[in-house]
Amino acid sequence: MSDTVRARAGAGPSWRRGRVALVAAPVGACLLAGALLAPSADAAASTLAAAAGQSGRYFGTAMTTQDVNDSTQTATVTREFNMITPGNEMKPDATEPNQNQFNFTRGDQIYNYAVQRGMRVRGHTLAWHSQQPGWMQSLSGTALRNAMINHINGVMAHYKGKLYAWDVVNEAYADSGGGRRQSNLQATGNDWIEVAFKTARAADPSVKLCYNDYNTDNWTSAKTQGVYAMIKDFKARGVPIDCVGFQAHFTGGSSLPSNFQTTLSSFAALGVDVQLTEVDVTNASTTQYQGLTQACMNVPRCAGITLWGFRDSNSWRASEKPLPFDGSNNKKPAYTSILDALNAAATTYGGGTPTTPPTTPPTTPPTTPPTTPPTTPPTTPPTTPPTTPPTTPPTGTCSVAYAVSSQWGGGFGAGVTLTNRGAPVSSWKVTWTFPAGQTVQQLWNGTVTQTGSQVSVTNVAYNGTLGTGASTSFGFNGSWTGSNPAPTGFTFNGAACS
Repeated sequence: MSDTVRARAGAGPSWRRGRVALVAAPVGACLLAGALLAPSADAAASTLAAAAGQSGRYFGTAMTTQDVNDSTQTATVTREFNMITPGNEMKPDATEPNQNQFNFTRGDQIYNYAVQRGMRVRGHTLAWHSQQPGWMQSLSGTALRNAMINHINGVMAHYKGKLYAWDVVNEAYADSGGGRRQSNLQATGNDWIEVAFKTARAADPSVKLCYNDYNTDNWTSAKTQGVYAMIKDFKARGVPIDCVGFQAHFTGGSSLPSNFQTTLSSFAALGVDVQLTEVDVTNASTTQYQGLTQACMNVPRCAGITLWGFRDSNSWRASEKPLPFDGSNNKKPAYTSILDALNAAATTYGGGTPTTPPTTPPTTPPTTPPTTPPTTPPTTPPTTPPTTPPTTPPTGTCSVAYAVSSQWGGGFGAGVTLTNRGAPVSSWKVTWTFPAGQTVQQLWNGTVTQTGSQVSVTNVAYNGTLGTGASTSFGFNGSWTGSNPAPTGFTFNGAACS
């Protein structure tokens, strides 16, 4: 077990929640530096956004177009949050489904919802190895590099001057070893991240430019140190970068690293803002939510916190119930633990004093990769064979390629590529059967319904038209118990795929 995993999985001392100073066996001296002090009655705010605003920070949530059209959710979002991140609507496959043909319909729906209610928006994301449109996945070398540059320019031109920040590059580092992830973008040259940031700055001089990743929470992990070295190098050479996003997907009973505040303050000391960008915690642990909030509050350059969805039923990890609201929008104990920590920080603008960052990285990096899965599963081939091998029938009305891209305890990510072998269509419906009772939790690039083991996916507005020989793809996060065999009985518009 790596140092990173050990820090997250090992049992830690409990904290007592309350509007008084925290008194407990320390969960790492850095995390409790600047212990919570009781705010006055006048200072206490009753919503997350208002409480965060008392110390000059934001509190946000991710939303999809389905969410903004759901009145049962919007009242809670409008009351509690002041920053919105589109879940999928500004990713490459959504904004440029066909090369040089941009589509901002869904992204604009999220943006308009937010700004009409006085909220700001974080753009997510411009350059990523996952959720690329099919045409981009087929490119390589100079052609792919130029396509990335053109994509950044096209998307940022549309939103120029409108957004708070952009996740310019997402998840570019490998889970272990401290080096870059092997991807089609990395294969264009090791300077591709630098090129992406320089392109983004030229496209919009005013927006904050962020690098965003997961499993970079533990200061001693090799992945954290790899990203830290890149940011330090960029700042030294004048490569434009304004912020670093920590996804903060915490799993297990005590996964919040004891040195999390050290990580935040160390990056901040390089001259960048730090942001918690996709927060969720297994079983919505009150101590972990309180701890991550307090760590942010104790670092003056921690600009804010965004939850990856706000209620359990919308989470990509729904079975783990990881968010501060339940499926009926009721506040859970985790909500109160966050609110208390935000209000306590209001007693000192900017929170407490950050700890002094280490001057040198640790000498012994972890040897085992962390276990937290990515926010959305990669669609490019993994470096090791997938758990379930792809099945690609060569003939018939359609060909279907199905592959599990990542798998973890109780959950998995998978991608489906569909090729039309028949006459052109203007809409499509794909069905299949899960042989072991797996369920789809969250799907992108399509609309899903599931009854028992039977799954149906229909196109969305931008990918319904398929000429003969044309392909499209969608992906999803799912849950499984016991085994995870490949689906069977794929059909395309009612005809069996062979």
